Amino acid sequence: MSNSSFLSPALPTVAVEIARHRVSAAVVTSRGAALSVTAHAMEPLPPGAVIPALNAANIVDRKAVSEALGRVFERLGARPKRVALAVPDSVAKVSLLRFEKVPSRPRDLEELITWQVRKAAPFRVEDAQISFIPSLKAADGATEFVVVMARKDIVREYEAACEDAGAQAGVVDLTTFNVINAVLAGPQRPTDDWLLVHITPEDATMAILRGDALVFFRNRITDGEASLADLVHQTAMYYEDRLSGAGFGRVVLAGGGSPATQGAQDADYMRQALEQRLGLNVDAVDPRTAATLVDRITANGELLDALAPLVGLMARDRAA
Repeated sequence: MSNSSFLSPALPTVAVEIARHRVSAAVVTSRGAALSVTAHAMEPLPPGAVIPALNAANIVDRKAVSEALGRVFERLGARPKRVALAVPDSVAKVSLLRFEKVPSRPRDLEELITWQVRKAAPFRVEDAQISFIPSLKAADGATEFVVVMARKDIVREYEAACEDAGAQAGVVDLTTFNVINAVLAGPQRPTDDWLLVHITPEDATMAILRGDALVFFRNRITDGEASLADLVHQTAMYYEDRLSGAGFGRVVLAGGGSPATQGAQDADYMRQALEQRLGLNVDAVDPRTAATLVDRITANGELLDALAPLVGLMARDRAA
């Protein structure tokens, strides 16, 4: 995940997330190996301003999004020229490709991956922005690659909204990838199999990792607790049957602290429902394990959920 961005890996100090219901940003500074969140801000978006989708326009009201970003930057006390940007998972198609032999020349590997994803691409690969990183290395020498594919024009919509607010997106990455990075950058870095459940108002993403290697990634539209429970159940069955899973050492919930995802449910209720379904303790994501918050920042569930992908963007190198 740490190198899965669509663009350059060189990082600025301001991270931004554009989601369906809000924009958020944080100033994340580093001193040696330590990260600190020194400022943060969130701004709601009007309904319909952003409609995340794989194969259709996403930024419906560009003016509303850029103005919300401008207000966020004002509240940060910063007018960044460059930002790292997290975009919704549903913007991209994520695939896991396994190769028995990996070409030694980077260009040959790129052509091989492009040829493979072309078979199931929901749009022309000529119109796609494709990024890939090696993930799991099997005992037989085979290598799995995480491949991210998104339409260039859709990625450009998010970049343009940032530019309207005066900032260039130097890094563009998926939100859940960077929640993963925030978990991996903490002191209790998972070494065995673990599950991340990331909930948003309109969808959910399930990610299974073996240590820091992604072995499963699925994003689906959800409609209430029953739909989420079904997705969790299907993921657990796939893990046992197809991935020969011996059991999760950890389960992390992200998104449960946001009022937009809760409806009539609170974060404790959602966590308990997952615990009953999986028979395991479920931890709420906590980016404070990867970055300290300055004294004046009071953390609640909503803030921690918002900060997780922002901290993860800045912790990408540390999570590698």
